[in-house]
Amino acid sequence: MKNNDPKKQLTELKDTILARYDKLSKRLKQVARYLLDNSNNVAIDTASSIAEKLNIPPSTLIRFANEFGFNGFNEIKQIFRQYYMENTANYTERARLLRSSSDDILENPNDILKISSIVNSQALNQLQSYVTNEQLDNAINLIKQAENIYVIGVRRSFSLAVYVVYALRHLGIKANLLDGLGGMYIEQLNMCTNKDTIITISYAPYASEVLDIINEGTKLGAKLLTITDSQVSPLVAFSDVNFIVREAQLNGFRSQIASMSLIQSLIITLALDSANNQKLHK
Repeated sequence: MKNNDPKKQLTELKDTILARYDKLSKRLKQVARYLLDNSNNVAIDTASSIAEKLNIPPSTLIRFANEFGFNGFNEIKQIFRQYYMENTANYTERARLLRSSSDDILENPNDILKISSIVNSQALNQLQSYVTNEQLDNAINLIKQAENIYVIGVRRSFSLAVYVVYALRHLGIKANLLDGLGGMYIEQLNMCTNKDTIITISYAPYASEVLDIINEGTKLGAKLLTITDSQVSPLVAFSDVNFIVREAQLNGFRSQIASMSLIQSLIITLALDSANNQKLHK
C-alpha cells in the first residue's frame, strides 16, 4: 500500500480482500468479513481482542496478514487506524466509555437513550461516508425506469419494506409488498418481468425467503436493488445496485435508523424529482 491517502489505502485493501474472499479458507473468511464490516473496531481494538471476538487463535490473524503480503496483523491495523484518526468523530470512544463505565448503566432509561443516540449517530456518519452519489443515482434510476416495484423484507426488515411500499405508492409508483401471505412468496412474483425492479432488504442471518426471491427475480430478468449489511452478503452478488448499511447495536438490539435514513433519502429525491417534472409540464 504505497498510497499515502488513508482513505485510498483502506479502499484498496478492502477491494483486495473482497476480490479474494471466495478463495480464502473458512477461518480466513471469518477474519476478512470482520475487517470489511468493522472498520472502527479494527482500528481501536487489539489483535488479541479481535481474535477473542472471532474465537480464533491470534496466529490466524498473522496468517491472514501474510496471505495479503503483510509482515504482521499490526500492519493491517495501521491502515484502519490512520483512516479512523483522520475521518471518524469520537462517537465510538464515547460509546465505549459509557458501556464500560458501569454494569448498571444500561438499566437507567436516560443512559440507555444517551448511548443509543451516540451509537446511532456513529452509524449515520458511517452511512454518509460509505454511500456514493453514483449508488444513489443508480438506485433512483432503477426505481424510476421500472414498470412495477416489488419489495421484500422479512422479520426485522419487514417494517422497512412496508414503509418503502407505503412511500412509493404515495408518489404514484406501482409498488407491491411481497409479504408471503399463505407462504406464497414466489407466487406473488409471478407477474414480474424484466421491466420491473425488486427491492430486497435483509441482514445477517439472511432470510431464505429473500434469497429465494432474488434467485427467482434473476431468472425473470428483473433489476435488483439491495439493502444489506456486508460486502460479502449473499444478496450483493446478484444486485444491480446494493447499499451496505452498518446499523448501530446496543446489547444485542440492532437499530434501523441508518437503513430508514437511506430509504427516506431515496424517497425524498424521487418526490422532488416528481415535483420538478410537474412544474416543467405546467
